[in-house]
Amino acid sequence: MILKSILLQNFRSYSQKEFQFGEDTTIIIGANTVGKTNLIEAIFFVAQGRSFRVDKDEQLIKFEKSVARIKGKTEDKDLEAVIVQGGMEGRLRPFKKYLVNGVSKRKIDFIGNFFAVLFAPSDLDIIIGNPSKRRDFIDNVLSQVDKDYRQALTFYQKGLRIRNALLHKAKEEGRRSEKEFLYWDNLLINQGQKLTRKREDFITYLENSKKEILNFEIFYDKSAISRERLLQYKEAEVGAGVTLVGPHRDDFYIRINANDIRYFGSRGQQRLAILQLKLLELAFIQEKTEERSVLLLDDIFSELDEEHINLVLGMIGSQQTIITTTHLEFIPKKILKEMAVISLDKEK
Repeated sequence: MILKSILLQNFRSYSQKEFQFGEDTTIIIGANTVGKTNLIEAIFFVAQGRSFRVDKDEQLIKFEKSVARIKGKTEDKDLEAVIVQGGMEGRLRPFKKYLVNGVSKRKIDFIGNFFAVLFAPSDLDIIIGNPSKRRDFIDNVLSQVDKDYRQALTFYQKGLRIRNALLHKAKEEGRRSEKEFLYWDNLLINQGQKLTRKREDFITYLENSKKEILNFEIFYDKSAISRERLLQYKEAEVGAGVTLVGPHRDDFYIRINANDIRYFGSRGQQRLAILQLKLLELAFIQEKTEERSVLLLDDIFSELDEEHINLVLGMIGSQQTIITTTHLEFIPKKILKEMAVISLDKEK
C-alpha cells in the first residue's frame, strides 16, 4: 500500500499544505519545531483515526481556527479526517468526521483502509513505561487489522467507563445495586474475553516468530475477566471505586536470558527490542491483511548510535518508508541519492 500524498488544512502548524511522497523512501528534513512530527502525526491519523501524541482532538486544530482536515490519497482510496472544534454545528464538544472516497464512515470502518507502523523515540516507553504503554502497542496493532477487535475494544471501554461510574457511586453511598451492574458485568465479560483471546494470539505470534535483531521471550500477563473473578473482587471494587479485573489491566514483559529487560537490560538492548517489535509488527500486519504498511520513522537518528542507525536503514527496503530527520548527514550518501527529499526548512 502506497501513500501518494497528504493535504493538511489548519492541522497543527499547517494552514494549508500538500505533500507528495515517493513510492519507496521519502526523507523529510528540517530543524526542530518546523513541523516534521506534525506531518508524521497526520499520516498516523489517516491510519488510526487518532493522534499518537495527544488525547484532546482540539489540540490538533491550528490556533484560532475551528476546523482541521487531513486528506490522504493512496493508490485506490481517498481518505479524509475532519476535526471540528466544540461549538460548531451545534455541538458542545469537539468531534471528528471520517470519509472514504467521499463517503462518510464510522471510525471503526475508517480504520483498516490504510496501514502505518510508527517508530519514534518515545516508543522506548513500550519497554520501560507503565503497562498502559504496552496495552496501547497491542491495541494499535490489532485495531488496524481486526474489525472485530476494534468493535470489542470500543464496547469494552464504554462499558468500563459506565461500570466505574457505578462503582464510584457505590463507594460514595456505601452500597451497590446488583441490578444496576448486571448488564455492564455481562458486557465487560463478553467483550473482555474477546480481547483476551485476540491478545493471546498476537503475543503467541510474537513469541513464535523468528527474531533477527534481538532474540527475546515475551510473556502475556493477562487479567482475565469472568463472573467468578468479578464476584471475587466485589467488595474490593466498591472500596476502590474502580473495576479491578479485566484486559484494561493487562501487561506483557520481555525477557532476555531469563531477565526482565525493563530492569536488567541495557539501554541498547531495550532499543533493539523496540526495533524487533516494530519489525514483527510490520510482518504481522502484512500476514493478516496481505498489504504492506507504510513505515514512519520520526526523528530517531538523533537518538541512535551508528550501529542502530544501520539496523534501522536495513528496515526500509521492504515497504514505503517516510523518515524525518534534522540532518541529512545521518543518511549514507549511497542510500540518500535514491530517496525523495522534502525540505521543510526551504518551505519555511
